[in-house]
Amino acid sequence: MTLVLIAATVALIIGAWFQYLRWYFWWETRQTSGMAYYGRPLVERRALKTRIRRLSLPVQPLVRSLAAANRRSLTIPSFEYGGVCGPPKVSSPRIFEEASRYVPRPEDVFVVTQMRCGTTWMQQIVFEVVTHGRVGEAEREHLYAISPWIDGSNSVPLQEAPVVGERPSRIIKSHLPVELCPYSPAAKYIYVTRHPVGCFASIVDYHRSLLGPLMPSVESHADWFCSDRMYWLPWPKHVNGWWGWARERENVLFVHFEDLIADFDRVLEQVARFLSCSLTDEERRLVTERCSFAYMKDHEELFEMAPPTMFSVRGGAFLKSGKASRDAGVSPAIRARILDYCRTELAGSDYPVQRFYSDIA
Repeated sequence: MTLVLIAATVALIIGAWFQYLRWYFWWETRQTSGMAYYGRPLVERRALKTRIRRLSLPVQPLVRSLAAANRRSLTIPSFEYGGVCGPPKVSSPRIFEEASRYVPRPEDVFVVTQMRCGTTWMQQIVFEVVTHGRVGEAEREHLYAISPWIDGSNSVPLQEAPVVGERPSRIIKSHLPVELCPYSPAAKYIYVTRHPVGCFASIVDYHRSLLGPLMPSVESHADWFCSDRMYWLPWPKHVNGWWGWARERENVLFVHFEDLIADFDRVLEQVARFLSCSLTDEERRLVTERCSFAYMKDHEELFEMAPPTMFSVRGGAFLKSGKASRDAGVSPAIRARILDYCRTELAGSDYPVQRFYSDIA
């Protein structure tokens, strides 16, 4: 009888544990989706992180146990729209469709990348250029309360996004490939790419910070990265499509992440000219300071690229190093696989890979 009672008690405790876990994920989603997080003042965002840290504590062991038991079956989820895959937690086929049908306006400045290729950095550069560096920290809202993500859900909605700067600009973030990105000759587009192995390394760190033990293996990430299941199309197709647009269309500027690091002043001047913004020496100094890695790291709460999760509030950081050697930790086998894949996919393309990334060519 005692054993039966113990078993029943354990079953009740485990059942309550799972019920709490289900409630917790429901609550976290409600608190962080859309503008529920980015629309809050900084003090409230900090308080929410504290609550997430506290409320998730009881289920941390359960989540880690479930992740360990199902380690081999952990996969990267996706949906598909128009032959392009996307992340179901932050987007959907409906969002992709609405984004592709949007009619851009003259004040729209699209900042486009494959994921983890310098999106946030370029959004900040564009914001500082069009505002001439005149908006101080005390006046700043979170970047995603200013800049809508047209193909994602966690930002200010496009129709509510402010127009900022003396050159009236709505700064729109996107990862869409040219196959789905809405185009107008009246709008402007700035595309940023980085070395594919650096892109891969940054994605792995990003997923690790958000997913913790629920993150699929690095090998699974390599399988996904080198396939058409990669979000927003694989790196070679994404880059080649935008290179084609930049060659054919004067309102598309193509930038390499490595050039931003090696010669920021030159790229800054290029972006300012592209946006028809003339900066004084003092404005250029302010813009350069506020677009530096040190400044953005010190003010990271203005630039978080994803709402908090039970794992990211325990030490995860979205801005890692700001260095071109981001790929140094990738294993030789995975590096070789990514380079071989990109080399094959870019064969016969217009993108001059030898000029920018000779190890691929």
